[in-house]
This record gives sequence, structure tokens and C-alpha cells, in this order.
Amino acid sequence: MPQFKQFPLPDTAEGLTEADILTWHVKPGDTVTVNQIIVEIETAKAAVELPCPWAGVVTELLAEPGQTVEVGVPIITIDTDPGGAAAPAPAPVAAEANGTSSGKIGEEMPGGRIATLVGYGPKSGTAKRRARKDAPAAAPAAAVVAPPAPAPAPVVAPPAPVVVAAPAQTPGGYVPLAKPPVRKLAKDLGVDLHALTGSGPNGVITREDVETAVAAPVAAPAASFVDNGSRERRVPIKGVRKATAQAMVDSAFTAPHVTEFLTVDVTPMMELRARLKNAPEFRGVKLTPLAFCAKAIILAARRTPDVNATWDAAANEIVYKDYVHLGIAAATPRGLVVPKVRDADRMSLKELAVALDELATVARDGKTSPADMMNGTITITNVGVFGVDTGTPILNPGESAILALGAIRDMPWVVDGEIKIRKICQLALSFDHRVVDGQQGSQFLADVGALLAEPGIAITY
Repeated sequence: MPQFKQFPLPDTAEGLTEADILTWHVKPGDTVTVNQIIVEIETAKAAVELPCPWAGVVTELLAEPGQTVEVGVPIITIDTDPGGAAAPAPAPVAAEANGTSSGKIGEEMPGGRIATLVGYGPKSGTAKRRARKDAPAAAPAAAVVAPPAPAPAPVVAPPAPVVVAAPAQTPGGYVPLAKPPVRKLAKDLGVDLHALTGSGPNGVITREDVETAVAAPVAAPAASFVDNGSRERRVPIKGVRKATAQAMVDSAFTAPHVTEFLTVDVTPMMELRARLKNAPEFRGVKLTPLAFCAKAIILAARRTPDVNATWDAAANEIVYKDYVHLGIAAATPRGLVVPKVRDADRMSLKELAVALDELATVARDGKTSPADMMNGTITITNVGVFGVDTGTPILNPGESAILALGAIRDMPWVVDGEIKIRKICQLALSFDHRVVDGQQGSQFLADVGALLAEPGIAITY
């Protein structure tokens, strides 16, 4: 008999609330296998490919490309027993992504749930919700609404009854029904949920309700958005761009930034780079100035560990880290991402160069995973690749320092009292003044500059 199962959008990264559907790799009628890639989504962190948890035949795609879908909402229906007789498909259900699964994808777990990519997928049983604020008074006993049973004898059990309880009251008054992402959206837009009447099941306030409330006062000018030959183009703020913007605003207005600058003669570094490129052990390795800068930052951080620490406001602590997860700001077609080189402090110069090259390739292809962009300790932004001399970089949230590496140019420089043409580079260090004092920031920047100006002093560290 047909067995219709719906795959809910999983939480592919810690705290994910929604994602955009980028590309479907299947269509209704296609046969799929377990762990076959069926869709590519874009989260606030990266593009992610989702595997299918079951084998069967695709019967329906529940979300269109470009659509934003909340975590737990079904995105595809699959018939896992296409050879059986026709039977009614179950009503859509919401998933409960609450932890990680110990079972295999597609395996039925205790309680009737199915193990998905993250969590256990839809949970069987009775869904309980509080009634709307303006719901009519009911008898003391809760009303039970049961859907009509399909005729004749169904081969798939009908949906469980929905129990509508009496309106819940709290000491502070009525609490509107809304999912966490909708509550956050309302807070960001300044909408009072108490003033809204939900259009969702049982009076649940939806994202559309909030957006309608915001748009209502300015509904008249909406016609100006119509494409009537205007020389303007409007693009929705989504995915990586939305997350980057929020992170930069949070960082700029949370951490007190200080930026210092240093101009360095990196001629010795460039000469060493030319020699190493011809060495047998570096053959085939893309050895860039960024690799030397990364190594210099790692060595300098040993003498100034404050730049590799984190300000934990919630715990009222400064967290010092005995490892370096080095972030590299990378421009991609989807926007700025900052993947990490894990345990960079344990790598040799050659290993760093290889890791940086691989990281850049994955980022340009849009395949950086969410896990690879989390929990960095210090970051480099290489603005020199664009021919820019320097800038005032903004800290990544949770980090205390970021270094901008400028373009390396042939410029006049005084050497032993004489003007000569040398390889000159500008560095800019931004740091969190709550963690890093001026003396510490200056010392760190001076150490990085010294290591680039004379790589041989690295043996003294």
C-alpha cells in the first residue's frame, strides 16, 4: 500500500530557524534512494545539500525555489511504498527538531518518529494548542475536533484529533500564539503580537500576519514597487547577506572597536617566498602572502594571547583559548563568508598554504558548510587582492581581533639612509578594547609586522 511521508526542513546548524530553497534536484514522479541529494538550501550561514531520508517516489514538492521555509515545515512528500493500492495521503504535520538522532536516516524511532537529517522528524500523537484570545467561551471540558474518517476502511490511520484547550493566561496576561521565528520578526519590526489576530490554525500568528501589520500603514505607495521602467532594482535581503548584516551591526554596536595601522617593508618575506616556491617540498603548493600573514598572526598570538580571547558577557568572563581557529574572510557570489582553518596553530607554513587554498576553493563554489564558519578565534581579511591598501575591519562576533592585509606595492623606502624601491604593505588591526588594551594591540601588530619584515626572527618565538 502507498506510504506517504513528508520530510521537514531540518536544523542544519545550531539555532537555525529558516532557510531558502535554492534548487530542487528531483521532481514529482522521480524515484529516490536513501541519502540521495534532493534539494539545495541556503541558510544564514551557507548553501547546504540535503539528502533524502527514505527511498521511494516523489509525489509532491511542498516549497518552490526562492521560497523561505521555517525549520520543521515539510518540504517534500515521498511515497515509500509506491507499489501498493491507492490510499489517502496524511495531512501535513509539523516536525519537532529537538536534538540529534541516534538512529539512521529513515529509521523509525521510539514513539513512531522517523530519524531525519537532524532530530527525529514528525512526532506522532495529539497536537495541543491554546485557543485564540478572542475565541468564544467553551464548556469546562476541552472540545475535541476529529476529522472525518475516510471511506471505505482506510489503510492509513486518519490524523490524530486536535485538542483545543481553554485560553491560557499568565501572570502578565494573555500570551499570543506564535512560533519563535515569528516572535523574533515581530520584535525586530516593532510589532505588538497582542494587537494581532492570528490567521493560522487555532489562531496562531503567522509571518504573513506580522508583515501585513507592518505594511498596512503604507499600503498606498506599494504601487511604486511595480516595474514600470524604473532604473531601480530591489533584491530581498536573505541568507548570507542577511546574516552578515545582522552580525556586523551586532558587533559594531557591542564591542568597542579600536583600529591601528602599520606600514611594513615586506621585501624579505617576498624574497623568501620566491625561494620556497622553487624548493622541492613546496612544489605544487600555492604559496601566497596570505599564508605568511597567517603564520605571523599565529606566532604573534602566542606572545599576546588576549587577541585570541573572547568576551563572554553572559558569564562575565574573558575566555582565553589555547588554540587558533583562524577565520579567512572570503568574497563569494552569495556574499561574504568567513570559513575557519581549524587548529591553525598546529600547522606548518606548507600545511597552512594548502589549507588556505582548499578553503578558498570551497568558499568560491558556495560549498562551505555551516560548521566550518562557526567558533573562530581571530580573523584575517585580505583586502590586498582587490588592490586596496587598508581598511578598518569590523570584528566577527565572538572574536577580539581582525587583521586587514593590504596590497603589496613597489614604493620608495628609506634603507640605511638611502631611498630604494621596496615591497611595501599596510596592515590594519581592529580589536575589542574590552579585552585588548592599547599596549597589547600595539605589541601584537608590531610583532606581526616584524615577522613579515624579517621572517627569520620566527625562530626566536
